[in-house]
Amino acid sequence: IENHPTPFHIYDEKAIIENAKKLKEAFSKIEGFKEYFAVKALPNPFILKILKKEGFGTDCSSLPELKLSEKVGITGEDIMFTSNDTPAEEFIKAKELGAIINLDDISHIEYLDKIVGMPELICFRYNPGPLKEGNVLIGKPEEAKYGFTKEQLFEGYKLAKELGVKRFGLHTMVASNELSPDYHIETARMLMELVVEINEKLGIKIEFINLGGGYGIPYKLEDKEIDLEYASTEIKKVYDELIVGNGLAPLKIVMECGRKIGRASCRERV
Repeated sequence: IENHPTPFHIYDEKAIIENAKKLKEAFSKIEGFKEYFAVKALPNPFILKILKKEGFGTDCSSLPELKLSEKVGITGEDIMFTSNDTPAEEFIKAKELGAIINLDDISHIEYLDKIVGMPELICFRYNPGPLKEGNVLIGKPEEAKYGFTKEQLFEGYKLAKELGVKRFGLHTMVASNELSPDYHIETARMLMELVVEINEKLGIKIEFINLGGGYGIPYKLEDKEIDLEYASTEIKKVYDELIVGNGLAPLKIVMECGRKIGRASCRERV
């Protein structure tokens, strides 16, 4: 405090790198796994540079986040841009950077096509509605305005294909700071079952699924650290059952965790 004026933030580089390595190691059993760090959780270019060295991409939801990514050398499909009530300039910048554009409303398809033309690769955010319980932080999916319904997903993929899209992804985000590994395993199963159904009904092979973020950290001493090894092992079992079993491999699995990477747990701080 004598040398640095307040207020200031102190970041633990060692802990951030350890968090990154733990996530990568746990999910290394799944070929093609990638983490897109949620920039909104910690929009600091120095942190993004650290995570870039670990092979992480960025999950962006605004023009400043896209520009932050660009400034630290993260471009192309190392950026996942999730649209929400998106101004034209943000779609233009995302397309310019070659980012993976992830739409959360069916009306955005024609809007995007009108503004910049459809990219080769597109991703849609799925809202499972009452099929999936949310949690206290993010609320119930059925009450959220974000995401395609299941019916809209099929309409959207069909329309995108007609507009020239060649590659497809599928995304969901249904929890925040969730410490139950089983919750995240169920989310993975839900998306993989959809991948199978989309292929059967539309003949479209989904290239990747984005399981969202939401992996929590123990803020209270009585909270239990999420078991990443258990979660990844069970997700791999679901992958082998549904994706390999239906001849749909390879399917990349990606995430957009934020606080699990960028913050220390209560135990670590104590």
